[in-house]
Amino acid sequence: MKINIFKLIAWGMICSCLFSCIKNNKGEFERSTPEKEGVRTEGIIRFIEEAQADSIDMHSLMILRHGKIIAEGWWYPYKSDINHIMHSVTKTFISTAIGFAIDEKLITVNDKVISFFPDDLPAEISPNLEALTVKHLLTMSVGQEPAPFIFISEPNWVKAFLATPIINPPGSVFLYNSYSSHMLSAIIQKITGQTVSDYLKPRLFEPLNIKNIQWEIDPQGINMGGWGMSIKTEDMAKLGQFYLQQGTWNGKQLLSKEWINEASSVQIYQPANLTDEDKSNDEWVQGYGYQIWRCTHNAYRADGSNGQFIIVMPEQDAVVVITENVMGDAQKVLKLVFKYLLPSMTDNEYPDNKEQNKKLTSILSSLLIPSPFHTNEKTEIMKDTTLSYSMDINNLQLQNISFKFDKEANCQLTLTIGGTSYEFPFGLDTWRYGETDKLSPYFLFPRRNPVGLAPFTVVGYGSWIKKDELNLRLLYVNDYQEENYVCHFDGNKISITVSNTGDIWRKEQLILTGIIQ
Repeated sequence: MKINIFKLIAWGMICSCLFSCIKNNKGEFERSTPEKEGVRTEGIIRFIEEAQADSIDMHSLMILRHGKIIAEGWWYPYKSDINHIMHSVTKTFISTAIGFAIDEKLITVNDKVISFFPDDLPAEISPNLEALTVKHLLTMSVGQEPAPFIFISEPNWVKAFLATPIINPPGSVFLYNSYSSHMLSAIIQKITGQTVSDYLKPRLFEPLNIKNIQWEIDPQGINMGGWGMSIKTEDMAKLGQFYLQQGTWNGKQLLSKEWINEASSVQIYQPANLTDEDKSNDEWVQGYGYQIWRCTHNAYRADGSNGQFIIVMPEQDAVVVITENVMGDAQKVLKLVFKYLLPSMTDNEYPDNKEQNKKLTSILSSLLIPSPFHTNEKTEIMKDTTLSYSMDINNLQLQNISFKFDKEANCQLTLTIGGTSYEFPFGLDTWRYGETDKLSPYFLFPRRNPVGLAPFTVVGYGSWIKKDELNLRLLYVNDYQEENYVCHFDGNKISITVSNTGDIWRKEQLILTGIIQ
């Protein structure tokens, strides 16, 4: 049978097109090369190299141009299929939910906040509380000073928020206030009878194919409005592209352009009296929209604590997504975006630079966070051995600890805390993955209610520093917190120095002691 090669090629092109359409309909992105989308690969390489040279603790990077992914990478042991904590990126999803509710004429930005919660109002309603509107919540201009901090022990966060005095007239002063975002979540639940997560599911998550969302709740079952969402890097990119496309997805207008433009425009400045020179190099004072930060270069961003960013660049038709852990100046990476990535984006299509593309591919495929420690080559290490210890009374309620070493010297650590046992895998000079129900040392622990979030993904890394000293690092990759155990073995006794990056132990080092069972 003769085969018409031209028909075969044509059929292949049709199938390819159909496949592409199917992928798009499922909410997935096409992949392309930087040069095909008018981006110089060298700029991406320099961005990554300088971020690493500056010891920025990067976890993931995704760059989109013209709706296509042109570069993506994860710093191992972070991976593409693992959810990452969003912190205040959650706020932009809340704002998006408010936009849908306004489109559906369920509320307006001028509605009074007290109208939604008649049963939670204080005995005396001040003029400022009476004047408080949805828009004031959206723009962080409630007027409370300082902003409230409500502990998880408080059963009704809405009531606690409304009872907090409003010192300044609403709308007059910008003051970052995560509980104003939580009030927006409570409003959505009040008017729809659904959590924000359930409300967004048919409107945003399903059309964009955002799945397996983890989202904390308050004691009343309200999704945290100011933080608490965990999603994947590509899901972050989908929200950014959705905003860049002004609320359209696969040719359908899901959310009105008017809302996208209003939400991403300056609604209030922080502070209001800065000169253009003062603002020229500071990403935190470019203005604030509806739970969205304005940037230099006419860009805007969803912004989460310690460096979770969805950066939308309308003039460049680009989206940049970053997850990291920067304890301090999170502007570092933003400045690198505008120093290297933005200038690399042009209106021209370039021939693929094979040498640069090969270098970028190599860099992106070999990203990893630095090893925390390494076994001394001359050290004797334990294999095919199990050691169990009964611990002396301690503040962590750690009752027993056991170490099970396999023939490769990998370690299975078991902690018995308050009568519950937790197992953690540690590779010898490598990361090993596992899951646990044990809470991480989350730095927002006093206001955390992790109902439904477990199990948490963890990775463990172990090294023998000396013959009698084993160092273990447990990394919670969903929220980048870590626990460290420096274990000293002394005959039938053990001494363990414990520390972490959260505040459950107030960042103190605790020394625990025990005896072999």
